[in-house]
Amino acid sequence: MCLICQRIELIKAGENPYFVKELETGYVVIGDHQYFEGYTLFLAKEHVTELHHLPPSVKLRFLEEMSLVQEAVSKAFSAEKMNVELLGNGDAHAHWHIFPRREGDMKGHGLNGRGPVWWVPWEEMAAEDCQAQPKQLENLIQTLSVELDKVII
Repeated sequence: MCLICQRIELIKAGENPYFVKELETGYVVIGDHQYFEGYTLFLAKEHVTELHHLPPSVKLRFLEEMSLVQEAVSKAFSAEKMNVELLGNGDAHAHWHIFPRREGDMKGHGLNGRGPVWWVPWEEMAAEDCQAQPKQLENLIQTLSVELDKVII
């Protein structure tokens, strides 16, 4: 079973502390690391590796819901710009990375927030001091939940 499927099973069991909300086509979760505060993921309910593997109606709804999640993340975390990506190179299960961006958020990389998030070394983004702590996680989930309830149709 893939890592994303395992995390979804934890959601279903009520044991995923990062879980925010279930939507029709996927699950909204706060990212484990918060180098970019408000980093969120939207995990497809179906185990597929590519968008084009979803039935057309599900694919369109998944895209629509991702857009709504992205809007909620932007509002919840006062983003100046949003970065949204579906990669799947590490975890081959369709899931969106949703990053709220702010000026100067590259923290000393001399980029002033003008590059993709992946220009920050993974070891730095996922470092222990960037891991979401329980109180912070609770606040992130609450803040995002409020905005999701406003935009989900």
